[in-house]
Amino acid sequence: MNAECSLGTDAREGVLTIDLRAIGDNYLHLRDSLAPGSRCGAVVKADAYGLGMVEVAPELYRQGCRDFFVATQTEGEVLGKCLGDDVNIVVLTGVRPGCEAACARARLIPVLFTVQQLRDWVAVSERIGVAAPCALKFDSGMTRLGMTEEEFEQLLEERELLQTADIRLVLSHLACADDPDHPQNALQLRRFKMAAERLRTLCPDVRLSLANSSGIFLGDAYHFDIARPGCALYGVNPLPGSPNPMRPVVTLQLPVLQKRHLSSTCQVGYGATQQAVAGSCLAVARGGYADGILRAQSGRGCGWACGRRLPMIGRVSMDSTIFDISALSENERDSLQYIEVLNKRLTVDEVAGYAGTIGYEILTSLGSRYHRRYLRS
Repeated sequence: MNAECSLGTDAREGVLTIDLRAIGDNYLHLRDSLAPGSRCGAVVKADAYGLGMVEVAPELYRQGCRDFFVATQTEGEVLGKCLGDDVNIVVLTGVRPGCEAACARARLIPVLFTVQQLRDWVAVSERIGVAAPCALKFDSGMTRLGMTEEEFEQLLEERELLQTADIRLVLSHLACADDPDHPQNALQLRRFKMAAERLRTLCPDVRLSLANSSGIFLGDAYHFDIARPGCALYGVNPLPGSPNPMRPVVTLQLPVLQKRHLSSTCQVGYGATQQAVAGSCLAVARGGYADGILRAQSGRGCGWACGRRLPMIGRVSMDSTIFDISALSENERDSLQYIEVLNKRLTVDEVAGYAGTIGYEILTSLGSRYHRRYLRS
């Protein structure tokens, strides 16, 4: 039986294998790295970084996760249907005006960034008679979403509003956690602690969250009540420049469409940017930039087969990528059915380096045409 038949007919479009067991192990490793008393949540936004939220989240739930973070209200509504009633689903980009009632009825916890948003949230929850917990975000120095210091001062004066609102969580986001020596980390920690201590004088039960994946490895001072790892769950190295403490999660196999032995030197691909010399052997695989094989890898990236790296040659096309397979023996070339472009040896971080990007983009760019195979406990 050939490799394609053994993987099923859908394998002709390529096979993306997602190891849920590795995701579960990564979660447990991150949880065990936290200070005593800290809880480990999980960021499953962007369809669990492209790997399938409705498949990934139940595995994290089985490992004990009860705090989930999504980007949008729609993601939260989908997630709420596949998990138990004992979870907290936090919407990191908040709630749009006019959508508050639907958000509250779905038992979602929006992150709010302004005093006016908090007023509107409380007003809607009182009008519809639904318990409506929320979270607040303080901008400690990233200058993205969150309350400014001036707005936070205004919030502290709104004592009645703070007593009425059901604020469950206060969070901020580290900008440079993957660079442990960057002074921005200590600056943001100090600002967040000062803001949290002042708010807790009025809301003593509120939980605090600062650490993302890399932030967990900055030390106990950054852990607070809830950590919210994302990329590390999916195998991205949270410690750039150091050995990756996380297990790899994805394997991506592209089916070989054609193999060619060149009798003369040829230009390869769009723009004739590269040349293959006479005697070279090439393989054209199904999978291109429409499938997350980023065009920026052209002439830099590689694939993997028969225990060896195989250089990409020429520009990546929309639906196909060309590899130089000259290093393989004749028997290996004859039997070649698939070329892997992500695996335990060709990691998401290495591939990101070829494309001049980060592992997050590699994972979230993976297309919808692959046959997805999930490895379960």
